[in-house]
Parts: sequence; C-alpha cells; structure tokens
Amino acid sequence: MDKRPNIVFIHTDQQRGDCLSCENHPVLETPTMDNIALNGVRLTSFYAGCPVCVASRRSMLIGQSPQKHGIISNASREIPDAVATLPGELRKSGYQTYHVGRDFHQHPRRKLYGFDDSEILSGPQHEHFSEYEEWFAQNCPPGAETQGHWQVGIMHNDWPTRPWHLDEHLHPTNWTVDRAMRFLQRRDPTRPFFLSVGFVAPHPPLQPPQFYFDRYLRTGVPDPFMGDWAEEDWGNSRDHVSSDKVVLNSEEALTTRAAYYGLINHIDTVLRRLVLGIGGLNLSDTIFVFTSDHGEMLGDHCCWRKSRPFEGSARVPFLIAAPSQFGLPRGAVLDAPASHHDIMPTLLDMLGLPVPETVDGQSLYPLLKGEAVPWRHYVHIEHGGYQHALTDGKRKYVWDPRSGTELYFSLEEDPGELCNLAGKTDTPQEELAQWKERLVHELSGRPEGFVEDGKLKTVPTYGGVIPWETNRELEGRS
Repeated sequence: MDKRPNIVFIHTDQQRGDCLSCENHPVLETPTMDNIALNGVRLTSFYAGCPVCVASRRSMLIGQSPQKHGIISNASREIPDAVATLPGELRKSGYQTYHVGRDFHQHPRRKLYGFDDSEILSGPQHEHFSEYEEWFAQNCPPGAETQGHWQVGIMHNDWPTRPWHLDEHLHPTNWTVDRAMRFLQRRDPTRPFFLSVGFVAPHPPLQPPQFYFDRYLRTGVPDPFMGDWAEEDWGNSRDHVSSDKVVLNSEEALTTRAAYYGLINHIDTVLRRLVLGIGGLNLSDTIFVFTSDHGEMLGDHCCWRKSRPFEGSARVPFLIAAPSQFGLPRGAVLDAPASHHDIMPTLLDMLGLPVPETVDGQSLYPLLKGEAVPWRHYVHIEHGGYQHALTDGKRKYVWDPRSGTELYFSLEEDPGELCNLAGKTDTPQEELAQWKERLVHELSGRPEGFVEDGKLKTVPTYGGVIPWETNRELEGRS
C-alpha cells in the first residue's frame, strides 16, 4: 500500500485575504480555517496575479502566472496538451485525483485535465452538465428545480442579498462537503489521493443560511475603506445591481457585508466535517492547502466585485498544514510575496516529484520550512482594462495605463489603502522611481505598447486583450 500523504486542496471563490478571524477580523468567525493555520503556515502576502476566476484558477491548475499563460480576464481557451497540470502530474505518480464543487473554469468545461473524475457545481445558466443541478432537481421542493438557487432574484454578481430560501442541506456549500465526504468513503484505499474541494461561496449570490446572516446583522460589520483617492463615478456601467462601482448606503452596506461574512462562516462550519471532523481527515497523513481565487472589493473605495489590484480584490488567504515529517512549523506566519502559480511547484516539491518545464511558479517549500533562500521581490497584478500593480505586501505601486494615474501605498501602515503617497511631497522619490522601473521591466515588450523609450506610456484605448500565444515565454523576469 502506498504510504505517501493524501492532499486536500480547498479553494473558495471570492474570499478576501483579511476574511479570517486569525487575521484579526473584527467580527468574522472562521475557527476551522484558523485551525489549518494553527497547525501550519499562513502567508500574509499571497496575491492573485489576475484577480478574476478564470485567470487565477488556470494558474492553480497549471502553475503558470497570468503573464505566462496569457489569460488576464475571464475569457478562456483550451489548455494545450503539452502543458502539465497539477492533478495530471500527481495522477502520473500514482495518486487518485478527484474534484468536487466549484470547478477551475477549464475549457471545455467538462475536460478533466488530469483528474480521474469530477462532480461540478454550476448554475443553470451554463450549457453543460452539473452534478449539483441534477442532484438539486431530484431533491428540491416542487417548482424549484428549473431555477434552483436563482429563483428569488439574487444573481451571481449582485450586491443585494437575502437569506437562503430553502432547507440548508440543499445549499451548494453543504452539497460540496457532502460529495467530498462521499469520495472519502468510495476512494481506492491502496492509493494516496489528491482531493480538490471548490466552494462557489462567498461569490454571489449572497444567500447564506438564516443563522449566519442573522449573526452578522447582530454583531454589525466594519465600514468599507474609502481612500483619499477614491472616486464615486469612475465606473460606466448601466447596471446598478452588479456594477463594478457601487456606493452603498448604511442599510445596504450592513446587509451586503453581513451576507458575505455569513457565507464564509457557513463554509467554515460545514468544512469542519472534512477537516479533523468525525469521519473526516486528520493532519497525521494529509497535506491541507486552503486558498481562494481572488477577493471582493465589498464597497471599498466605491468598488464592487473583483478585477482591481487593491487589497480587497487581489489579496487572498493561503494556509498550508502538513504531517510532521515535512518540517513545517506550527502557527508560523510568512510574508514572502507569492501567488497561485506557486501552489503546483510547492506540492510537487514537497512530494519529491519533478516540476515540469511549463511551470513558471516557484516552490514555497524551502520558505515554509524556514530556510533562507532567494525569492522574488514582488507580485505583478493586472486585469485587462484596469490598473497594473506591483506589491511585496509592504508597499504597492499602481498605474492606470489609460490615464497614467499613479497610486502608491504603504501597506504596513495603511492596509486599507486610504492614503495615496504618490501625491505627497514627502514621499521618497527614489523609492517611487524604483517601483516604476520595476513595472517598466515587467511591461517591456508587451504588445499593448505600455513602454516607450524605457518609460511607461499611456494607452487610452487599452481594453485588456492580449494577442499573445499561449505560454508566451518571459525569461529573465522576476
């Protein structure tokens, strides 16, 4: 029997990096997630290189940064067969690979990309088969099967909310853990497994069960961050309900944030069944990884949803715990700047497996063990049509390629990005110039024409489409 450790890779959708109680959140309760951090390492500067679903999930799946795989939006395309995937490499080495819940936005949607099998959760707006939708139609009250959880009018990018309107066992979060537990009962006991567990929450629709909604209506919620640089009218959307710009009144901010926190708290509670629960898994033989694809602006700086390089949207949780033989210190906190494309090489390195040449992420394993090894200086964050940013978790430089507007934040003193230091006379100009030079380095040679004569150049018509070939090589870039 193969005695190698099992791996459980847990990924939520749209969970902010500050939304863990171990991050000292003022009201949110996440004891199960905190328990993973308590028994392992928590990264405080883990960022989405492109803070939207498709780009980040592709980076998780193939170990490539958005700048390498060329997806800098929610547009997708098929991954070439020559590109290695995390489940594919583990399967080749003898692991049983399985996925349940929110998928990786792979294209075509049902292509397995190295998983032995999958059970996915998607709404009826998609034209492909969903195990959740099939199960829901068989178990829901009469009349609910055609619209599912969309029937009350709370949609997938909206800020309005209401409590979950059906029995809790029908909630997508509960179904996801149910199917993960079912896999544990049915798996091949002679092989180690890689189990990917994807939650659609806290991505809208913002419909937590009543208990979790009421908890945060009762405790109250923190106000949105509002920077001295924020503008209420910088969006052009005609849809007030799902716009990327929103100005919430006090009632809207309370209910929206209460529902968002409630969804996370609900995941945390149900996840306890899988992590250290009765019939679940323990740390003696399992590597646990917990992260999210991107965050949620949640009204900060008059913004909603994701896409932008600000902390609410781009910084996400990253927790990893492993059996004692891996040498990870318990309760450690690491501030090295990292991203989703580092997950694949980290896990392969921990297992002693070779990292494919198609991967441009770096293994975090030496850092996780406390070794002093060379590491990148920053993460590059971008999304087509929005700003570019570089950050090391302590400072952040943001540049808008359409207008040339610059933002510069000291995240150590100003984690809410309230004060734009780029406009202050006492800001060290050599420090600002260094970050600008770094962005010039990252953007040199890009087809959009962001750099001219060694300087950043505005592109007023920039719409965010990169006409790159898949896996464009970026040798020499840090």
